[in-house]
Formats: sequence, C-alpha cells, structure tokens
Amino acid sequence: SAIASGLIDRVKASLDAAGVEHAELGGVRPNPEIGLVRKGVALCKEQDVDWVLAVGGGSVIDSAKAIAVGAHYEGDVWDFFETKRQTNDVLPIAVVLTIPAAGSESSDSCVITKEEGLFKRSCAGEALIPRFAILNPAFTCTLPPYQTACGATDILAHLMERYFTRVDHVDLTDRLLEATMRTVINYTPLALERPDDYHIRAELMWAGTVAHNNLLDTGRIGDWASHQIEHELSALYDIAHGAGLAIVFPAWMKYVYRADMSRFVQFAVRVFGVDLAFAEPEQIVLQGIRRLEAYLRSIGMPVRLGEAGIDDSRLLEMAEKCCAKGPQGQFQKLHTRDVHAIYELAL
Repeated sequence: SAIASGLIDRVKASLDAAGVEHAELGGVRPNPEIGLVRKGVALCKEQDVDWVLAVGGGSVIDSAKAIAVGAHYEGDVWDFFETKRQTNDVLPIAVVLTIPAAGSESSDSCVITKEEGLFKRSCAGEALIPRFAILNPAFTCTLPPYQTACGATDILAHLMERYFTRVDHVDLTDRLLEATMRTVINYTPLALERPDDYHIRAELMWAGTVAHNNLLDTGRIGDWASHQIEHELSALYDIAHGAGLAIVFPAWMKYVYRADMSRFVQFAVRVFGVDLAFAEPEQIVLQGIRRLEAYLRSIGMPVRLGEAGIDDSRLLEMAEKCCAKGPQGQFQKLHTRDVHAIYELAL
C-alpha cells in the first residue's frame, strides 16, 4: 500500500534530496517472517547499513526491528526470539507509519514468525524503541475498511491487556486506559464511514501510539495471555492479528473473569456503559462481554473461530505450543488445559 499510495517514492525522493544513500527491501507480509528478516540482515552486512527505516505498519516495523537486532550478530537472528537473548548492539530504527495498530512505532518489542514449525515469538528491549517516528494521519486514509478495523482491534487489545491487572490502587491509569478505549470504540466506526477524514484518523493514530508505548503500564502489571494465545492462532492459520485478537479476547474474558470479578464489572460499566441496575455482578460482567463482541462484529471482525473458517482440529496443538515454556498470563496463570479451554470457548 505504501508503494501504491506513492509514499515510498516520496520517502526515497526525500532521502535522495538529502544525499542519504539507501538500499530497499520489500516483500513484508502480515505476520512477518524470519526468512525476510534474514535477507534484511544480510543486506545490512553487505552494504554496511547504519540505520533501518520502516515505511509501513506493524509488520514492516517489526521486521525492521528484527533486522536491526541481527545486523551486528554473527549467529542466527532467531536466537533473540527463541532464547530471549538480550542485546543493545542494535542499529538505530526510524519509522514512517501507515497503519495505526500494533504501536510498534514507539514500543520496545517486535513479533516475528518462523516459517519452519510456524512459531510466532517476540523479542524486546529498550534498544528496539525507534529513535523517531513520523505519524501523519493522511498516510492512513487509503487503508481498506478491514485493515482499519483490524488495526483498531489491535489497539483495543493492547489497552485491555494492560487494563486487566491484579495490582490495586491504579485508578489514574485505569481512567487513562478507559478514555483511550472509548476513543478507539467511538472513532473506529467513524473512520469506516469517513475514511478520508484527517481528524478521525488522527485520533486513532494517536491512540495506537499511546496504547503501546508503556506510558499506560505505569504502576501496573498487564496480562498478555490473549496475545500469546492469538500468536499461535495467526502463526498456524495466517489470519490478521487484529482478527485473531477479536476471537481470543472475549473467550479469555469468559474463562478468567471470576478471578477478579470487580475489575470486569468496572470494565463493563465504565467502558461499555452497562447499567449497575443489573442486580448481579456476574450479569454485569457477561453483559459487558456481550457488548464487546457486538461492537467487534459491528466493525466487521470475527468473534468465533468458525467465523474465520477455523475448526477444532488443532486446538490442543496450539495450546501445547503456547505453553511449551510455561504458563501464560498474569491476571490468572494459564496452563495448557486452560488455553485449550479458551480455544474451545472461541469456537
């Protein structure tokens, strides 16, 4: 899309005008793959590249980060994803953002898929935070409706991962998270109706960045099980990350809400406006989950595996891979049987 919109040509013309030599690597796919990252690492070494500039969305930025990590490493860059090896010897990274979604333009992490075995893993560290990012909402106006909705769902999931914490006395960041969630919920339908509206796109772009730059983590411990559960889903079936999160997150909520029902009541009331007149806390929670699902469907997202054309034949395989190195999540520790049950709730 960056090529079709003319943005790549604008970027190259700007670099040429400034006398900045550059090499180009295209071909990034959704759920970016280690094979292309390895090509980028080789290119950096061959041409003595000293910066990596990502022009695109989360998949492009995550690929750029992985390339920057591997550029000065003599081994296989996948080592940083498999063993969580740490390094500060990372090429500086810059971003021209085209899709508000992953928040990778200001985050300290990236996620890459290994084609052999279909493993989707992350790498993190402060050195992976881009040195600068250009956020121009006009660059997002050509996004198709489905990608706009997938991106918004990813933003919403980043906020909810942080929101569902077991840490007490975090009301300020609760309120900030709720406000950002409400912004995403309110502006996504408007972006689908009026895709060329700069101001609507700006609200979503700013929300995506704030959602994942760790500001809203302050004083709290997020969960992140839903992301790990979704990674197995999109690694195996290659569905859009946002669509996978729309399927997984409500199922996760149905499975864990009894661990701290008061937090789910707060979410239902403050974010989705469920009336406290619902006499039972559990009914408030379940109504909140139903409203989340209805909202996701309203913007074109699937909320069941079947709606994405996925059956139950590989649920246990995904659950075992998800928990291969231990339980997932902080809100409630999830083992293989728990993750399998969440996949079943998502059918």
